[in-house]
Amino acid sequence: MNRFVSILGAGLVAMSLAAPSWAADVTLKLGHIAVSDHPYGKGADYFAKLVAEKSNGSMEVKVFPSSQLGGQKDLIEGMVFGAVDMALVGTAVLGQFQPQISIFDLPFLFEDREHAYKSLDSVGMDLGKKLEERGIKLLGYMENGIRHVTNNVRPINEPADMADLKIRVMTNKIFVEMMKALGASPTPMAFSELYSAMQQGAVDGQENPSAHIFTKRFYEVQKYASKTAHAYSPEPMIISMISWSKLNDEQKAIIQDAAKEAIAWQRKVSEDQDNKYWDQIIATGKMEVIDVDRSKFKEATAPVIEMFAKTVGQDNIDKINALAAK
Repeated sequence: MNRFVSILGAGLVAMSLAAPSWAADVTLKLGHIAVSDHPYGKGADYFAKLVAEKSNGSMEVKVFPSSQLGGQKDLIEGMVFGAVDMALVGTAVLGQFQPQISIFDLPFLFEDREHAYKSLDSVGMDLGKKLEERGIKLLGYMENGIRHVTNNVRPINEPADMADLKIRVMTNKIFVEMMKALGASPTPMAFSELYSAMQQGAVDGQENPSAHIFTKRFYEVQKYASKTAHAYSPEPMIISMISWSKLNDEQKAIIQDAAKEAIAWQRKVSEDQDNKYWDQIIATGKMEVIDVDRSKFKEATAPVIEMFAKTVGQDNIDKINALAAK
């Protein structure tokens, strides 16, 4: 009996050594504020899938959507101290840590998506290098979308219609000045507080891409959406330098390859979904969608670009403008 137990025990030990390990060698936490169905929420999940596949399961990315790990500023600060490994955040918040990245928050900066992608993948990546000394590495830019204004007071057809409306903005000087230039009263507020603030009348409206307007069900508490397309919002994909330094060269290559592939995939998803979201918003019957003359809004916000040219670098603005003609 003892001999049988010994043989059995030895066999179990051998099997345990030979069996594949189902636990990942590296686990990274990635946080963002969107719902999982948002285009960059889908991008985060696709990135996690690619990392698992490319590493043969030895690396795992656990995605925490809907502000589960905190707001965007919380995510960035958590990465600086190593409490959060990865995140998708807006340039408006990231610009507090590297002011020149705020260039992508300027109104009417790009002619179209192709112009945006060229700028992000060249000028944007160069600007991101300065984040590393702050404890953050930029992997690339996913897409949040093209921003539009909604409100619960009156239809907005031209800038004059925005007079004195309390419009929620991110905690970002460019967005504050942009709303002032349009005659509105900007109200900085965390995204997680926005729905209830609109529901209770603490703010009259907000500005965001169609994806957030639909997936966050803003149409339930807003009557009017004006397609101002006043700004394009990328969604930087970043990793903590503390977490990055723990990876070997092969693991770093997997993260970078997966990020590049996921970003290209996500941008296409975001573009494809944009019109569909507007169709779905209209189909609710709860929100009036208004096409506007964007040139009037562009003219009204032109001084904002001059105001922040020194902060973001006039040379960077010139580089982006030059890319539009190519």
